[in-house]
Amino acid sequence: MEEQSRSIKKQLNEETDNQEKELHEGADELYEHYNFIVDKGQSLLRIDKFLFNHIENVSRNKIQQAAKAGNILVNGIAEKQNYRVKPLDTVSVLMSQPPREMEVIPEDIPLNIVYEDSDLIIINKQPNMVVHPAYGNYTGTLVNALCFYFGEQTKIDGSKQNPFLVHRIDKDTSGIMIVAKNEYAQAKLSTQFYLHSIERKYHALVWGDMEKEEGTIESYIGRNEADRRMMDVYFDSEKGKYAITHWKVLERFGYVTLVECELETGRTHQIRVHMKHLGHPLFNDYVYGGNRILKGTVYSKYKQFVKNCFSLLPRQALHAKSLKFKHPFTDEVMFFDSDLPEDMQAAINKWRNYAVHKNLDDEMEEVLKS
Repeated sequence: MEEQSRSIKKQLNEETDNQEKELHEGADELYEHYNFIVDKGQSLLRIDKFLFNHIENVSRNKIQQAAKAGNILVNGIAEKQNYRVKPLDTVSVLMSQPPREMEVIPEDIPLNIVYEDSDLIIINKQPNMVVHPAYGNYTGTLVNALCFYFGEQTKIDGSKQNPFLVHRIDKDTSGIMIVAKNEYAQAKLSTQFYLHSIERKYHALVWGDMEKEEGTIESYIGRNEADRRMMDVYFDSEKGKYAITHWKVLERFGYVTLVECELETGRTHQIRVHMKHLGHPLFNDYVYGGNRILKGTVYSKYKQFVKNCFSLLPRQALHAKSLKFKHPFTDEVMFFDSDLPEDMQAAINKWRNYAVHKNLDDEMEEVLKS
């Protein structure tokens, strides 16, 4: 009995750790840190005072900044700091990172910094880098690198500069990311993500020849019922979170297609699971089956060609190409674009060259038949 109990406890701990790891890898969502149902006997009280009395180790200023950014909800609606709570109100405080935090060790890891000012920093994240420390990845993350980078910087008041995450992209996905440099900027930018007002475009190389030139997929995305490490598409709101992806073809290579995906929502693995649902998994995506030869010929030369492409691009073919948003302080519209990384560009070039030669061979075959 005792052994069975230990086994169950171990399984629950592993599941919790896996879920925490997955949260840190892909979601662009706000997380509920605090939730209160106001007592029946509560007199009318400003919400900033109410939260100051109910949350330990929090400053009044931090509460006010969260309210100003629209991250304090009452009965599901954002309220300002002077809102007066009423009996049985449901009060929620949202933040951009999961509630559980851990000590972060600064590490000297090179960063590709695209832009920086006093409020935010734009990073072109390299592949094979986890964004935030979590189970199995306590070091080598983007946050570790930023803590080191900020180590030599100080705020005006002499205090330490820290990174404040706004969103995340998967470990093996490269591309443009925004990180805030203060809590107010984080709250304002996180709200833009939450309201889907930020424009995000990705480039992806997918298996197969897309039937249409463009399209949109709407669904709910939730945990795969057979394998909790994977996400899946559902059309039942109780099984997942609403997700919408717009896509269009950029270039066709016969057996693979280069597409642009624009996100309205930012669910974990959203593009990867949506493309798989359409029957076009991302090239070399080992989680969703793209690391096998799904289209093409049976000839050994073709199989070797694909293997060579896998070697050039040893990850899913996904890059966060551009980001458009409003500056958290000035409201200036900011736009950042990025070139495809060398590994993904090399694989695309190889497929482009293959498609040209394949078309020439097909044309010659038609000539010989005529």
